[in-house]
Amino acid sequence: MSDALVLGGGGVGGIAWITGLLAGLADAGRDVTGAGLLVGTSAGSTVAAQLGSGLSLEELYARQTDPALQAAEIMGEIDMEKFAAEIGGAMESASSMAELRRAVGKVALASRTVSEPERRAVIESRLPSHEWPERALKVVAVDAESGEPRVFDRASGVPLVDAVTASCAVPGVWPPVTIGDRRYVDGGVRSVANADLAAGADRVLVLVPLGPTEPLPSEQPLERSVAELRAAGAEVVVVAPDEASAAAIGDNPLDPATRRPAAEAGRAQGRALTLPWTRG
Repeated sequence: MSDALVLGGGGVGGIAWITGLLAGLADAGRDVTGAGLLVGTSAGSTVAAQLGSGLSLEELYARQTDPALQAAEIMGEIDMEKFAAEIGGAMESASSMAELRRAVGKVALASRTVSEPERRAVIESRLPSHEWPERALKVVAVDAESGEPRVFDRASGVPLVDAVTASCAVPGVWPPVTIGDRRYVDGGVRSVANADLAAGADRVLVLVPLGPTEPLPSEQPLERSVAELRAAGAEVVVVAPDEASAAAIGDNPLDPATRRPAAEAGRAQGRALTLPWTRG
């Protein structure tokens, strides 16, 4: 029976929550990190890459909660009102989802942010290994100019750090990422978790740090993806933060200060979480 672990976006708070929740599940004898397929979007791409690094869950958890081990992050904050105003007209006039994604990409390309090298250095510090893992890992980003999604994997010829940096390039906050002659933005521009990429798996666990609601209109929203996976015979479970975890992640999941509280709340939630299947 094949398993897939689908990890959605949610900033540094989301990275910490996912890590904590996975550790909590393992504490309770429900370790799901051995899934044969990992699908990562934005924050989820970071955790998916970390899971393939060879470090244990305890080591990954410590990297979220121990200040001496935490990655060197840059404080970020998205102004949703400004962002909505910049793309509001495009959303109303867009004739396709690709056109809407191009509008988001245009905003991202025009935004003032830290430099690409500065941002890439952050992702480098997050990843214990910069090599693609042996097992299947799909990292999702969106071409800023064409609006087309791009799924990076071991066979894509793209360095893992670049793929994860692209997937984490929140429009208007972090710079679009140059790969070859193209520039890419956050995979969450297509879908909060891109769960449809788990097609073919028998069991799918989807973790969404910011909840199941799509940040933008999408032709492949999570609800539809889950329905399609189930229609194909997969057993699918979607997990969002409980009340304590949502409070720990807070209003700005890009704030590095959310890491320890979000990881701890996620671990408590994971210990109490019931799944219809058990690994380990």
